[in-house]
Amino acid sequence: MKLLNSFGPNPRLVRMFMAEKGITLPSEDLDLLGGANRQAPYLSKNPAGQTPALELDDGTVIAETVTICEYLEEKHPTPALVGTTAEQRAETRMWVRRVELNITEYMYNGFRFAEGIEIFRNRMLCLPEAAAGLKAKGKAGREWLNGLMAGRDFIVGSRFSLADIVFFACVDFAKGVGQPLEPEFANLTAWYARVAARPSAQSSLHPAAPQLKMAG
Repeated sequence: MKLLNSFGPNPRLVRMFMAEKGITLPSEDLDLLGGANRQAPYLSKNPAGQTPALELDDGTVIAETVTICEYLEEKHPTPALVGTTAEQRAETRMWVRRVELNITEYMYNGFRFAEGIEIFRNRMLCLPEAAAGLKAKGKAGREWLNGLMAGRDFIVGSRFSLADIVFFACVDFAKGVGQPLEPEFANLTAWYARVAARPSAQSSLHPAAPQLKMAG
């Protein structure tokens, strides 16, 4: 199998998940900023035009970051980042869903419609008038999660999981493009420091990140 890779927080999410598991795959890097993911031949593999994607040996292409990670977990069950039991897997999926629906989607669209609008203007419907409200919703979600993180090392209690990787990839990217993590959210800032100290957090950064001055 092969990872169809690029710069960006979503590809980084998958790379970080793979690093935590010790998975190494050949990869093909696409020029995300140049829009290669929105053109042929990539669209014939992933019509959603998003990166990353996972191309299997039989030509099947799996897209969507969480789906890719869950597939890799089934193929490489240890160390478990989704869970070793049905209960753990359900709990992780619940928190991944909460993080995405309540926080990260607002943060990503806040960026796309403001700081990133020149990148996305011709790729998707952009609503610049909505950017401030989306960012405010993202902050409200961070405040909500900060309160729930009291006494926890990670989002799913004491267990580092896919939910942490999903949130970290977004927060680390967003902090450099107009949505820094608020220092008053002490539980989240402590969580961020714990995750940022993991070797996978550094090794998953794309080589272009220093030049682009964005964590992706």
